[in-house]
Amino acid sequence: MTELTITRFIAAPRQHMWQILAHRQEEWWCPAPWRAEFDSHEKRAGGRCDMPMYGPDGEVHPNRGIYLAWDEGRRFVSTDAIQGDFAPAEPFMIGLWEIAPEERDGVSGTIYTARARHWSQEACRRHQEMGSEAGWGACADQLKALCEAT
Repeated sequence: MTELTITRFIAAPRQHMWQILAHRQEEWWCPAPWRAEFDSHEKRAGGRCDMPMYGPDGEVHPNRGIYLAWDEGRRFVSTDAIQGDFAPAEPFMIGLWEIAPEERDGVSGTIYTARARHWSQEACRRHQEMGSEAGWGACADQLKALCEAT
């Protein structure tokens, strides 16, 4: 297995959710109390996405890459295998964040899916050991809370 997946049903319209997913990332991107700052955020295929993450005890986790796809209102895809100006880097994963309309139990909403596709089983295992399931789940829950509250 080289893919980790998190899904959530969110009781909010897709257009509303997209605005928060794509344009308010600092509010949900890292599990609290961590935070992210978007130094470069070129929302287009080939655009830079440099977003270092900061921990509560002074930890800094650089996160540099490019967007492979930016499909407005539907999904964005990024990788750390290529950085700004298309410079190669040590690859870890491709991240996909997707939304689609869905109805559950008579409630109209949106299904959110986040995927981490790794270059190898070892990279996937390292990501799991880093707490990816809990961390990405916390981010999904933060996103859900934002979308359903506003």
